[in-house]
Amino acid sequence: MNVKHNQSEQDYLEIILNLSEEQATIHRIDVAKRAGVSQPAVNKAMKLLVEKGYIYEDGKHLYLTETGKKYAKEVYEKHCILRDYLIRIGVSPACAEEDACRMEHVVSDETFLAMKNQLSRV
Repeated sequence: MNVKHNQSEQDYLEIILNLSEEQATIHRIDVAKRAGVSQPAVNKAMKLLVEKGYIYEDGKHLYLTETGKKYAKEVYEKHCILRDYLIRIGVSPACAEEDACRMEHVVSDETFLAMKNQLSRV
């Protein structure tokens, strides 16, 4: 599995999930602005996400499929648990947010579950 592609894929799905909770419609430009990337980069990524069945478009708007929503929610949950865990052990919120963005793509399921269980006990 190509980790870099997977990371990018997960980041875009997470962005679309968060945007869908903030606004009624999502355009490619919204994703580009949130990701801090060019419109052509988003166009390429959206094509891949459509091919994989994670999103669909109606011409102007982007939507998560049920599969895409499930995957995006799993990634976002991992992000939130990692961020909260780091904050709980004394990492500043800003640093915890940045580190969680990187860690969510590489942390093992075993480590993630241990962190999640530790947070639920406190």
